[in-house]
Amino acid sequence: MSNKEQLIAMGFEPDRIDWALRATKNAGLQQAMDHILDNSARDVPEQDEAPEEEIAEGAEAKSIKCSECGKVFRSSATASFHAEKSGHQEFEESTEEIKPLTEEEKKAKLEELRARLAEKRAAASKEDEKAQRANEAIRRKAGQDTGRLKEEMKIKEAQRDVERKKQEKLEDARARAAIKAQIESDKRERAAKAAAEKAAREGVAQPTPAAPAAPARPAATIKSSENPETRLQIRLHVGGAPLVKTFPSESTLIDVAEYVASQNLAYNVDAVNFATTFPRKSYSRDEMRKSLKDNGLTPSAVLMASQ
Repeated sequence: MSNKEQLIAMGFEPDRIDWALRATKNAGLQQAMDHILDNSARDVPEQDEAPEEEIAEGAEAKSIKCSECGKVFRSSATASFHAEKSGHQEFEESTEEIKPLTEEEKKAKLEELRARLAEKRAAASKEDEKAQRANEAIRRKAGQDTGRLKEEMKIKEAQRDVERKKQEKLEDARARAAIKAQIESDKRERAAKAAAEKAAREGVAQPTPAAPAAPARPAATIKSSENPETRLQIRLHVGGAPLVKTFPSESTLIDVAEYVASQNLAYNVDAVNFATTFPRKSYSRDEMRKSLKDNGLTPSAVLMASQ
């Protein structure tokens, strides 16, 4: 059985065995084992980075001795390791022969090496567990923060929905009241017109009190049309909550179209059409360039927006 096979059977790592055999010039099993034990804490270097062993001239040199502390080493590799750890720089060749390890000493050193490696692996495992716990704590905190943020967003969105629905109900009530008032006014006008036509056919003179009633309505209209602001409720044909906004009365319907397009991507500003349900009216492109006041929408109106 070769030295490498014996070392593998002892449980040493193949790359450390190759390093030891290379560093000791295959001097023997004892030298290779000593190299492995002395360098157990070091990383295995690449082959081209492995330190070249100095060949001692003459047969007398059997070890290397540290002149500063007196320690004796079997090879230049172990002496170099000692120099790195201790900072000692003075070494000399020695004829002192280091006594080979007995089988019991080899087993003891092997157990020591295994215990040292096991301790090192246990420490690395603890560090890994610590890092994993820290990462898990970070993930949990991030998840909690995300969940809290989502919950706050849901609450705010629910509050906005409540306010929006409340506003929609208020605007609907105002619109219904305005439409109802307009219907009643139209009924009175139609009744007055029918009465006037009947009186004309029968040759009966009109009652004098009806005359002053006619100008009363335009007077109110003229007064309201002077309002500097116009409040519009815009209902979208694509559905959803109506848009409510107050515009300067001098704004044009094109300005309103630009506002609608900015609020809903389904609308193109150049293709927006407006209409009112009562009285039923669709606004032409020429009327789109007129002001809200000139279109009779001041002080408030309900518009249907289509495209």
